[in-house]
Amino acid sequence: MLRGWRCRCPACGAGPMLSSYLKVRDHCPVCNEELYHQRADDGPAYVTILIVGHVIGPLMLAIYARWNPDPLITAVLMSVASVALCLFLLPRVKGAFVGLQWSRRMHGFGPNERD
Repeated sequence: MLRGWRCRCPACGAGPMLSSYLKVRDHCPVCNEELYHQRADDGPAYVTILIVGHVIGPLMLAIYARWNPDPLITAVLMSVASVALCLFLLPRVKGAFVGLQWSRRMHGFGPNERD
């Protein structure tokens, strides 16, 4: 999962996993591990929202309790911080999801158990 968090191939850790912002490559260019099996779907988005909500919520409460700023300024600052944190976390969480699936041999990464 740590290799996935770094957006690297879960098998070798050297090749890039993503070909664009969130598009997972079909295979690793270094070790040729097939990555098209991944099924991250909406999981990374849900986890990212959960993390950002748990960071921004207490931060907003602490700012209000400490400095009592204008609500509009706080809304703008927290909105920008939320978007920036989401954009930073989303590809990393998706990589961790793919790394977890690869490590557990889920969704076609391992041998087919039906054979």
